[in-house]
Amino acid sequence: METIDPDFDKKLQTVIGKTEQYIAESVTAEGTGLAVRDAHAKGYGLVKGEIEILDQLPAEYAQGIYATPGRHGALVRFSNGSPHTGADARLGRAIGLALKVFDIDGPTLLEDEPDSGTFDYLLINAPVFFCNTVDHYLFIQELFLDAPKYFAEGAPGRHRFYREFVTGKGTLAQDEWAWEEFLAFLKVQQRAMVNVLLSTYWTMGAVRHGDYIAKVRLAPDPAFAAAVVHRSIDVTAAEEMFRPALIAELRDRPYAFDLQVQLCADLELMPVKDLTVEWPEQLSPFVTVAKLRFPQQDIFDEGTLMKMDALSFTPWRVPAAHVPLGEIMRARKDVYRHSSLQRHRLNGQERQEPRSADEVLP
Repeated sequence: METIDPDFDKKLQTVIGKTEQYIAESVTAEGTGLAVRDAHAKGYGLVKGEIEILDQLPAEYAQGIYATPGRHGALVRFSNGSPHTGADARLGRAIGLALKVFDIDGPTLLEDEPDSGTFDYLLINAPVFFCNTVDHYLFIQELFLDAPKYFAEGAPGRHRFYREFVTGKGTLAQDEWAWEEFLAFLKVQQRAMVNVLLSTYWTMGAVRHGDYIAKVRLAPDPAFAAAVVHRSIDVTAAEEMFRPALIAELRDRPYAFDLQVQLCADLELMPVKDLTVEWPEQLSPFVTVAKLRFPQQDIFDEGTLMKMDALSFTPWRVPAAHVPLGEIMRARKDVYRHSSLQRHRLNGQERQEPRSADEVLP
């Protein structure tokens, strides 16, 4: 199921070092006066919601936290996937949805906060991801951090970015060039520019689902999606487009997503270790196990942006029944922890898991 590089720990320390260096430099480099995340640096809004775990699920889906029907408070951070801030037009098409669910029983997989009572999912608006190993992570991280410099050069810089992605900045033998990863990157960059409420969001990597292996996604509830007025996003129209569109929708009406699980039915065709492969729904459909509902609310207050960026999200803030799988998911455990610790320290923010959504957004 998983193949871990024997030099994983050594390479991981290199990734952590580069991440910490970027976060330290971002205080001045990004122009906000604050340290930013090394990915998903720009948040579009923090939304209060509720997760309802459905009753009478089939046994194979009623696993882990989904074995007990009920309602839980939730917070959602919508963000751009870029490590940079600034105008929406310069940040790319990868959009993230980070979900935090409250009042979850049992210890998490984070040794320094086992009793937080919270459960996180980190999802993006594409069913594939463009990085499979910590080796790839090393050069892709560098490329993304320097992406504005490449693309500021126009076509020559763009072509150089593509060439260095495929060749691993010259580190990969020709028969190991990262073609699948590059094609996955292009798929993400071809996502439609739409209101963040209209995208579907995937975990990318696989996770345990109790006795099973799964991928998880949040898909717009069709009835609520049909009512969205501010639908397409033209990032050339103004510096800020995604956030105002999200604010306008939630100010006028409630919204809902379906939380869905796709069980692995064939490890060859639905691999854990290759995130560039989209799992075929013909082999295993997504099944709705919960509803994520947003009440009508006003998220315009600038103070909520500070509250949003003080939050910490990690795919490892889950109980053992939902352990993340694969080399990249494994790398995220320590990278995200070190990133969060440094960012909070540099920004003078308390790093403390909230006990409820109302504690953050009264």
